[in-house]
Amino acid sequence: MPNIAVQTKPLPYAPPSDPATPAVYAWPLSVVAGERVAIHGRGPVGTARLKIVRVGAARVTIHTTDVRLAPQDLSPGADALGCEWPVIAEVTMQTDWPSGYYEIVVSVADRSDVVAFFVVRSSTPNPDRLLLVLTTNTWNAYNDVAGTNIYNGGTHASFVRPLAPGFLRKPGGAGSRVTVLGPPDPRMRTHVGHIRTHGLSAWSGSAGWPSWELPFVVWAENNGIEIDYAVNADLEFVPNVLEGRRLYLSIGHDEYWSWGMRDTVEQFIADGGNAAFLSGNVAFWQVRLEDEGRTMVGYKQRFEQDPVYGTDRQDRLTSIWSDRLINRPENLMTGLSFNRGGYHRIGKSVGGGAGGYTVHRPDHWLFEGTDLFRGDLLGAAGTIVGYECDGCELALVDGVPVPTGVDRCPEGTIVLATAPASPFTRATAQRPVPDDALSEVEFHAWRVLGSHDAAAARRLENGHAVFAVRDGVGGSGTVVSSGCTDWVWGLDAADPAVEKITMNLLRRLG
Repeated sequence: MPNIAVQTKPLPYAPPSDPATPAVYAWPLSVVAGERVAIHGRGPVGTARLKIVRVGAARVTIHTTDVRLAPQDLSPGADALGCEWPVIAEVTMQTDWPSGYYEIVVSVADRSDVVAFFVVRSSTPNPDRLLLVLTTNTWNAYNDVAGTNIYNGGTHASFVRPLAPGFLRKPGGAGSRVTVLGPPDPRMRTHVGHIRTHGLSAWSGSAGWPSWELPFVVWAENNGIEIDYAVNADLEFVPNVLEGRRLYLSIGHDEYWSWGMRDTVEQFIADGGNAAFLSGNVAFWQVRLEDEGRTMVGYKQRFEQDPVYGTDRQDRLTSIWSDRLINRPENLMTGLSFNRGGYHRIGKSVGGGAGGYTVHRPDHWLFEGTDLFRGDLLGAAGTIVGYECDGCELALVDGVPVPTGVDRCPEGTIVLATAPASPFTRATAQRPVPDDALSEVEFHAWRVLGSHDAAAARRLENGHAVFAVRDGVGGSGTVVSSGCTDWVWGLDAADPAVEKITMNLLRRLG
């Protein structure tokens, strides 16, 4: 196996070594009425105040109690094996607690509050409510509490540990988004400065509740849109999670998917259910959820070390879904892939891009009421095309881009708008790529095209973010893919066209 260069490798988040430093986590992450959540924590000896708050357009406190804390070590293996801290409280879900994202807040005198979360699912699915599935696998992949995540040496990431600062709460302002909003910044100095100023994990710009899902939820609730919630693992472990639904929704950065998750969503679409991926880098890497969902396994570029490599279970290999050894490209579900996209307004990768889409098919129903015309720029005010972007191989037919299908983009996929995007190459990587290592695009070419030579890499270097739709082909549901992680920031910026398109989507498909 060739040596693979790690493009971005911040120092791992190292929480204070003092066992009395407050921290908290919950298990399970997803429950329904009548089920219990166990809250685990540590801190200085004494009493602390615990609040449970439903977070949306408003913060509503629904439960308070006092808890006892005591010092606990954070073992070096907790990143992979989880913490074994004592339960400081158990909370039973009440029937009048609506589905939602619930924040656990533990307050200790003279200390900053510490937070954790859980999700309450609806006991009785309401088809009039979309199902928002939080991208918790991606949060876990980037979480570097206790030493490693799966970007800097880890292959197993435990859900049973605290999330690092920035994943659940993050100050706003310049640098809170990893996407560069101002002039081109090849070293991403604005974002790095924000992380250092606020003491956050260096990975918290790439994943977490405040980065994408929270802005969507605030916008949706302020516009009267009702939402039911779940987490990624529910797509594998809760058999009826999509039963009776009309619309499945993914927001933001939804990078890590298990085989069971793909089965659930793809069958839902095949049976006539609708799916909206207002997200980017979707289902790029396969992971396995083990230990009843407590552990996520991902070997990534070190896939040859995965125990299933070379076995009759090789289709569960934790490489990219487009890997020829897995042969289940994410295009089959979403229509798009990061392999044909890349980054926009990130360092040297389209660093001075417009941050918006060029419209190609303004007559599509998604654009109704927007007053957009061919060639107009969509979403630049909110920089909706940013960070990680998905695309498909394109050709021009009568001057309009269409999928070639070479990358197994499904028949019937319509390209509505595009923007340039590029993966990290040797020239654009955030850090120099050693001569004996593969750059990101070379790794993709190797796994997808069978070669990492210069000619193969060039086939993937000039990607696009693609806003696409597949309108119910052969009895299946409609699939909308924004092709970018940052669509929601157009809603946050109150961009009229982005808001109207999103409303058109939700009203027609939900």
